[in-house]
Amino acid sequence: MTSNFRVLLSDLKNRFLALYKKKNISQLKNKLVEIQASVMKKDFWENNTQAQATMQMMSEIQKDLETFVTLEKRLNDIEDLLLDSDTGDESVKDLVKEELQEIEIFISELEKLNFLSGKFDKCSAVMKILAGQGGTEACDWASMVFRMYTQYATRKGWEIIVVNTISGNETGFDSIEFVVKGEYAYGMLKHEHGVHRLVRNSPFNAQNLRQTSFVGVEVIPLVNEEIEIVIRDEDIEFYALRSSGPGGQNVNKVSSKVRIIHKPTGLVVECDSERSQQQNREIAMKILKARLYEIEQAKKKKEINSIKGDYKIAGWGNQIRNYVLQPYKLVKDLRTNVETTNAEAVLNGDLDLFIDAEVRLLS
Repeated sequence: MTSNFRVLLSDLKNRFLALYKKKNISQLKNKLVEIQASVMKKDFWENNTQAQATMQMMSEIQKDLETFVTLEKRLNDIEDLLLDSDTGDESVKDLVKEELQEIEIFISELEKLNFLSGKFDKCSAVMKILAGQGGTEACDWASMVFRMYTQYATRKGWEIIVVNTISGNETGFDSIEFVVKGEYAYGMLKHEHGVHRLVRNSPFNAQNLRQTSFVGVEVIPLVNEEIEIVIRDEDIEFYALRSSGPGGQNVNKVSSKVRIIHKPTGLVVECDSERSQQQNREIAMKILKARLYEIEQAKKKKEINSIKGDYKIAGWGNQIRNYVLQPYKLVKDLRTNVETTNAEAVLNGDLDLFIDAEVRLLS
């Protein structure tokens, strides 16, 4: 068993060195020294926006360096433990096995993030789920998909902020828009954009017949302030509305919901996630900025933009993933061919199998 541990440790060290070189840790160390020197200058805070961006960059570099220092130490420590395991102490062998498994998972996550080098991959994401073909079934399916992404976000330690909802006539959502707030949320979720198809026995008819329904999922990055998109005051119309969503009496006493219309494009963004009108306006403006950036990208490339992808009707023949609950259980991604029979786990947010393949094969 000890020999197997040594083989695995050797493999992990090689993967660590590959990441070390690809991340160019030596260059990052030099960059950190330069930033720290600039922070000490007297005029550093004269440009507050630039200073904050620099501080953010410094924090990210420090985090990356600490990650590699910690990982290198763990690999060295496990090598020392392997020497102790040669004595035949089973408790030490168990400890080595557990530590190697944890390190392997950690390195796998770092390797996955290494694929996420796009301009906005580190950003939070704005997602919108729209019920497609299938009527009431599709609205219910939209609520199931929203729950699936909510559970996935919780596993990742991300925050979900619901921006706007339109309820279905009988159940679920006709549409729901929300922010997934967290580092690399967009990079991890961007390939979820597309049509998702569900096959199940319908809970909405007496015969319990098999029903197929569809939802469309849109994913765009919640762009930061560095994006050069100018929104002139005269180009927007702002409305304060009374929220009809959750929040009790307090919500109904104040006009906290906002609607922003961008007159040149006709884009409409609504938000009622916060009690404060100002907070809702800030979120709505960020989403508007993201959508305008999306349009600019489409113009530059003279094709449907690469961030949002082609618009496809949420119906037959356009799906990226099938979720079959009857007559058998199978979730299959039609782009990566990854599949699992554990459909319940997927619908409960266990999406790592699919998203890992998307990041590695489609990014």
